[in-house]
Amino acid sequence: MDLTLGNFVKGLLELGYEQGRNIDVIRRVGIFQDRVPSMEEMVVLVKPDIIAAPATLEAVAARKATSTIPIVCAALADAVHLGLIASEARPGGNVTGIEPYIAGLPTKQIELAREIAPTARRVGLLVNMSDPKGPPQVGDLKAACGALGLGVVEADANTAKDIPTALAALANEHIDVVVVLQTNLLLQMSEQIAAIALEKRLPTVFGYREHVIYGGLVSYGVDLRWCYRRAGYFVDKILRGARPGDLPIEFPSELWLAVNLKTAKALGVSVPAGLLARANEVIE
Repeated sequence: MDLTLGNFVKGLLELGYEQGRNIDVIRRVGIFQDRVPSMEEMVVLVKPDIIAAPATLEAVAARKATSTIPIVCAALADAVHLGLIASEARPGGNVTGIEPYIAGLPTKQIELAREIAPTARRVGLLVNMSDPKGPPQVGDLKAACGALGLGVVEADANTAKDIPTALAALANEHIDVVVVLQTNLLLQMSEQIAAIALEKRLPTVFGYREHVIYGGLVSYGVDLRWCYRRAGYFVDKILRGARPGDLPIEFPSELWLAVNLKTAKALGVSVPAGLLARANEVIE
């Protein structure tokens, strides 16, 4: 099973819910054979007790489809601004879940970029501004670069087809290191981004370990596996009678540092011993 469903089911199992025995997890993409149904169609046809949304875009679609069925989102961002919740402490409506974007993380990612590229003067940002998680990260990353006197060049990729052009543009700007935003699209295209970054000789910093698994250089951020497992906690609470509006939004308490030494060698990057010592995961 994939990152989202596999870990979500594991989280439910840890709480005593077994697929097909005392709970049925139905994937939206499996309802029709020829196309992905709309969220409205899913609500009408399936009549779920709870909707588990993997990320913000799906949570927005689910909220438009229903204001009564509880919605649990494992990777929620900008929820107040989008009108999904009233506040993180007391969501108030039918949406709750986990917010994987932690304040201060972009600063840490820029510091990490400086560790792997100590002489860096220009940082490239591979952005995806159509995703609600994008704009807040860009603002924070620019502020972090400004504090260190680093120049910033952005390249926007809002579809998969944009990614090769965006990375080529950053390479043409002679960027020293690239930071890739944490968004659904860029996560889904991990393998392609890693391959192009290697081809273009771009040392690249990510927020999710999955990028590093597929050949990215280094990542520091939330462990999405935990987020999707933790979503099971919210489902359990709701099934036991809790209202989603009364369940506070949660934030991960630990961050994950991953390094791909094979990629580092291919790029000619010397990974500091101190960074390796801190790493949660080293791929050789």
